[in-house]
Amino acid sequence: MNVQARHEFRAAQHKVKRRSELCKVLEQARAEGKTIVFTNGCFDILHIGHVRYLQDARSLGDLLVVGVNSDDSVRRLKGPERPVVPEFERVEILAALECVDYVTIFTEDTPVELILAIRPHIHVKG
Repeated sequence: MNVQARHEFRAAQHKVKRRSELCKVLEQARAEGKTIVFTNGCFDILHIGHVRYLQDARSLGDLLVVGVNSDDSVRRLKGPERPVVPEFERVEILAALECVDYVTIFTEDTPVELILAIRPHIHVKG
């Protein structure tokens, strides 16, 4: 991979937000009348089914926010051999997708606290 291609891939890092920062960004989007769609998952070993699901979710609103289970959360849910792909790589891959507007990591086993914090208009779960 050449340097320019690597830079373009990492340019998507602006989509990766901590929960507190994401709440501020989404508050502004909400004030602008944008519809916020949220989904979540482990996204360990991303495949075409995930991509199509995310594209469909994005079509339901103006912004798609993806909550990604942390490595510790994935281990608790799926066992000690998981995840196969580390959380920061899973997040970077998701952020590189055109249909994804923001990505954040959550450490809890369920996204309930994150959903309460970001208050999406639509929650999509496949």
